[in-house]
Amino acid sequence: MVNVMRGELKRFPNLDELSKAAAANMASLIEEAVGKRGSCSIALSGGNTPRTLHHLLATRHRDEIPWGSVQIFFGDERYVPHSDKSSNYLMAKETLLDLVPIPEANIHAIRTDLSGPQKAAATYERTLRKFFQDVGSTFDLLLLGMGKEGHTASLFPHSKALDECRKWVMAVDVPATPSKRITTTYPLLNRSASIYFLVTGSDKTAALREVLDSESDYHIFPARGIESVNGRLVWWVDSSAYPVDIA
Repeated sequence: MVNVMRGELKRFPNLDELSKAAAANMASLIEEAVGKRGSCSIALSGGNTPRTLHHLLATRHRDEIPWGSVQIFFGDERYVPHSDKSSNYLMAKETLLDLVPIPEANIHAIRTDLSGPQKAAATYERTLRKFFQDVGSTFDLLLLGMGKEGHTASLFPHSKALDECRKWVMAVDVPATPSKRITTTYPLLNRSASIYFLVTGSDKTAALREVLDSESDYHIFPARGIESVNGRLVWWVDSSAYPVDIA
């Protein structure tokens, strides 16, 4: 582990080794949270990087995790049907949620069957505020990825959502496909007790260097705006994303 300007950094030779360590750590965190408070809330991310992590949670760690006490949320969603191959919910469902004994009532997906993204954002905001109304922090564990330009969740460079101070959830149009999305915002994300970034691939190196720099601008590199005000921020990276000469 390396101490960096922004949290802790754990570097691994490849995605498989990274995922094994992150899955074991995540299983322990869930058990600890359930032991202390009776439940554990987790926000999942989209993309391809979490697939291996999900597989390990659903196989190697399946029986040690108290799934009945786990509450699942999502950091963002593409405004497409849940059956669409680009849906973050569908990816999580196929790689994790269908493979573990978690009650359906514990899965809080972002709805995409409403009149439009604005309605979906408002609906999810109500869901989150009702769930977290009596706690100081929000998610026990927030999982995030990072794009090659430094975006995280669906917070892209120069998005109006980057300067939102009150809303927890917003509808956004992004420079990616699909463009209509629902994203959570810094006021919610930064209140998480633990935040884990999973970053792999050499195409992320330049953005990762900027994001770890305390002087960089979150308007240009949105992942820079993630700060754990209540707990830990950990970067799980592979050697291609964080070569030894990155500093």
